Amino acid sequence: MDTTTPAPPPIAVPRQTDLPVSAGAKKSSRAPRKVAQALAWTLAALVGALVAISMVNRAGDRVEVLAVARDVQAGQVVEASDVTTAQVAEDPALTPVPAADQDRIVGRRAAVDLRRGSLLTDSSVQSGGGLGDDLQVVGVEVKKGTAPRDELRPGDEVLAVVLPEQGAPSAAGTGAAKGGAGQVPESIEATVKSVSRPDATGSLVVNLAVATTDGPQLAEKAAAKRIALVRQPRDGKQ
Repeated sequence: MDTTTPAPPPIAVPRQTDLPVSAGAKKSSRAPRKVAQALAWTLAALVGALVAISMVNRAGDRVEVLAVARDVQAGQVVEASDVTTAQVAEDPALTPVPAADQDRIVGRRAAVDLRRGSLLTDSSVQSGGGLGDDLQVVGVEVKKGTAPRDELRPGDEVLAVVLPEQGAPSAAGTGAAKGGAGQVPESIEATVKSVSRPDATGSLVVNLAVATTDGPQLAEKAAAKRIALVRQPRDGKQ
């Protein structure tokens, strides 16, 4: 008789459910954004550095131009001793006369008052030559209101109108009183040679170039303060 105790049947262990394969942790989108920002900042810094280098290089490109060595009044002839040279950075907004053009400037008349240290431009001098030696020059002091304000400059053609004496009727008024057409007041043709700055009262002195036949008459009327100036049309000449 077999007395061997039979082995108990194996206990079935439940099988664990298979876990899905992990796809890994989801990557954050912040990392690429930070990289892009860093690249943008680096690029901006590089561009700024290149611009700064370009500006420094341009500032180093200096040219030799003409400058005023000593004051020259409007109407006076510019002499060689009146100009000097200066080194300035190239700038499209500035139009100074190149130093090589000194011979073109010397001998011409100043169109405006030239101040020491200022740069010379083509508009600083008259486009034409001098007035010549065949004309007389008369200094006329004109009161405020008897000449165009800030409109006269050397080379302008003007009419020196003779004003009536105080208390005397004007030529136009006399003509009207007689029933006829108004008469044109007496005037003298002249060319502005130079203009002074107005004084405290607004009066200024205008040097006028006139024919030798008109100089004495203009001087007489100017001494009596009986001159008013009318600027003629420039016709695009200046």
